[in-house]
Amino acid sequence: MAQSGLTRSTPTARTARGQVVTLLRPGSFVLLHDHPDDLPPFQLIQCHGGRCWVRQQAWGLGVHWEVPHRRLLPAA
Repeated sequence: MAQSGLTRSTPTARTARGQVVTLLRPGSFVLLHDHPDDLPPFQLIQCHGGRCWVRQQAWGLGVHWEVPHRRLLPAA
């Protein structure tokens, strides 16, 4: 999925340092900034302290991946 020139309308919040952060809800599906075209979106488990835990549905419930929040975009 090409990301150049693509804008998404998503809820945002400001952190204490004034950075804008996209609000991602547990259970929603997300993409990486450099997400390959042949990889399905990840399901968001939770976010805390700038880190998010995501999983692929095919991985099983106990397998997840920790990713920096800034690398994630909501899937359309």
